Amino acid sequence: MAEPIIKSRQAQKEVNGISTEVVCTQFSNYIFVVLTQYGKIGTLISVTPDSRSNDISTPTFSTKVLLGKDEPLTHVCAKNLATFISLEAGNRPILLGLALKDSSIDTIREIKEIIKSCKVW
Repeated sequence: MAEPIIKSRQAQKEVNGISTEVVCTQFSNYIFVVLTQYGKIGTLISVTPDSRSNDISTPTFSTKVLLGKDEPLTHVCAKNLATFISLEAGNRPILLGLALKDSSIDTIREIKEIIKSCKVW
């Protein structure tokens, strides 16, 4: 059987008592990741590797809110999660849908583990 053109995986787990869903989809030019505790896509953020970085060992990333709440905490969460994903996926840009009730460090850490189980890259 042929491989699907678009690879996608999803998982659901309770994180700190809140049902959390993760969907990872690989497109040719982006990796699309939805992290939700509301059952909705939420704020849509583009996270791209910054080509202006002089230090290759520590890549930097630019975030841009495309739809939704443009708040500092949104950018911090997006960079933290997308940096982890992009580094594992060969510095590919990430499109991130973020709808979290709890964005504490412990929650982000647990969500990273769920993302690992949904790897499509």
